[in-house]
Amino acid sequence: MAQNLRTTEDQQSVAELVGDIIGDAQKLMRQEIALARTELQEEWSKAKRAAIALSASVVTLVLGGILLTFALVHLLTRITGLPLWASFGIIAICFGVAGAILFDRARKLLDQVSLVPHETVAELKENVKWIRNPT
Repeated sequence: MAQNLRTTEDQQSVAELVGDIIGDAQKLMRQEIALARTELQEEWSKAKRAAIALSASVVTLVLGGILLTFALVHLLTRITGLPLWASFGIIAICFGVAGAILFDRARKLLDQVSLVPHETVAELKENVKWIRNPT
């Protein structure tokens, strides 16, 4: 009878152990999902900042190009005596260089954005490795 009682207790402790393992695995998965959400939110914030910077550079290029081109072209024509087309060409090159600089800065901001949650991927790989070989 004592042997029979002990087997029941062992079965209960194994069942409890399995239940605890399943509970821990569920908790771990919830934590991994929360980590992934946090990482994605951070990357989304970076993407928004980069998009705003890129938009600002485009707006600056367009407005600056339109408003200043005519004034500078006529000023250059008046000062140098160059034909109007040559003055337009010189001013267009200047705006092109400024636009390229602004575009390069915005591109560098976009390069910092990563949509892959690296920490979560690393944690998941570690968890899979541990599950396959728990020793």
